[in-house]
Amino acid sequence: MRSADERPVAEGGDGPSARPMLAADRDGFISRNGLWTERQYAAAGQMRRVIDELGLELVRFSFADQHGVLRGKTLVREAVPAALRSGVTAPSSLLLKDTSGKTAFPVFEPGNGVGVAGFAGAGDVVLVPDPTTFRVLPWAERTGWVLCDVRFPTGTAVPFCTRSVLRSRLGALAVAGYDLTIGVELEFHVFRSTEDMTERHVGRPGAPGLPRATSPVSGGSQLLHEEGLDQLDDLVQLLHRGLTGLDLPLRSIELEFGPNQLELTLHARDAAGAADDVMLTRAAVRQICRRHGYHATFMSRPAGAETASTGWHLHQSLTDHATGAPVFAAPEGLSAVARHYLGGLLEHARAATAFTTPTVNGYKRYLPFSLAPDRVVWGADNKGAMVRAVVGGAGTRLENRSGEPAANPYLYIASQVVSGMDGLARRLDPGPPVEDPYAARASDLPKSLAGALDALDADPVFARDLGEEAVTWYSALKRAEFARYLAHVSDWEQREYFQLF
Repeated sequence: MRSADERPVAEGGDGPSARPMLAADRDGFISRNGLWTERQYAAAGQMRRVIDELGLELVRFSFADQHGVLRGKTLVREAVPAALRSGVTAPSSLLLKDTSGKTAFPVFEPGNGVGVAGFAGAGDVVLVPDPTTFRVLPWAERTGWVLCDVRFPTGTAVPFCTRSVLRSRLGALAVAGYDLTIGVELEFHVFRSTEDMTERHVGRPGAPGLPRATSPVSGGSQLLHEEGLDQLDDLVQLLHRGLTGLDLPLRSIELEFGPNQLELTLHARDAAGAADDVMLTRAAVRQICRRHGYHATFMSRPAGAETASTGWHLHQSLTDHATGAPVFAAPEGLSAVARHYLGGLLEHARAATAFTTPTVNGYKRYLPFSLAPDRVVWGADNKGAMVRAVVGGAGTRLENRSGEPAANPYLYIASQVVSGMDGLARRLDPGPPVEDPYAARASDLPKSLAGALDALDADPVFARDLGEEAVTWYSALKRAEFARYLAHVSDWEQREYFQLF
């Protein structure tokens, strides 16, 4: 069921300027602050009709936090109209937590350490639904789903709303004359769940509980093996039904090289929509799997994945904003626009890694001869390079292979826009392609999350384009996460030193 009816009003549709809401419904937070377009008002009317026609009883109002994890509230049917008028409140501290749920800023102290007014005392922010993203969940009875942006109660923008950060950068790109198209290759692991939750699985902020036990579902080492995928057909069918039922642009489900490793690809589309698709896809895969006795993870290198880590390969190309014509292709291969954009990706690669690979674990993927990059180079259809150039007429594109599948999609894509736009503005030259990506003399990708954050702090382009407050906030969150990692005594240390010394 589509969430918007774009036919003109005269033809029985919503159309531009159609606001199918009662007068009493219009004077709310969203209307007063001018937060919706006419298309969103039309989609809101369609959303309410779908809720009524299908008898939905629950709607999830969700936003993407700093880590690319969905958080929010589930409202009953009767509460939805008010949420479509004035949004849904939630604690602002949700935007200040590291991956363990620990608040990384002193929100109950004067100044609160954030540098942005509105976070003191863990006061509320407002989740503003975007009704154009409304879906009906295929796997949850009588339940809908809508993505939200985050605003302060004053109506002003929250600089840490990552969905808004991306759209701001895409707006700047459009002013420069271009639109961005994104294609997604998203790898992940699936295991069979073998253990119920017990007390040892319960954690606290700063100290997550132990993961539950799992068993393998595939043996690995057989890339794209048809019978290997057929052995997982029950899982494949579940994912296909769930993702297509969400109206997501699923293109393929593939058996990857490593044990328990699969890949989803999504059809290329506009960058803002692609980022939303990744948020919904990851959440859907995990929820569908959990309901059927599987555990899916987008962690890049879980224990037992020594033969192949998972990545998120981001295909990107530009089109002319006025005409929609692709601009990356040229008779000689890459156009000047493509080369300058590529030059920006390389110039800012080390700093951008803080967004493309935002977890401690993801840096254990950067290994030579692993089909993952380990240095800042580009190649012509070379899958060992950080950026792979695929030349083929209108399909000409650049594939950044440095990302991990756990990355926040809005920040990952925004980092590419920032980098590419600087390359265009400065007409940067990427140099010739390499044929030996694991031996070329070039800068290494950061060896750790801390190294990537150091590179981010040293690169002024990101603070300029994303906002100094946002970069400082993000860096502080990730440094808190890395500090907890350094303080932890690992099983490697115990095995290495406990008996020896």
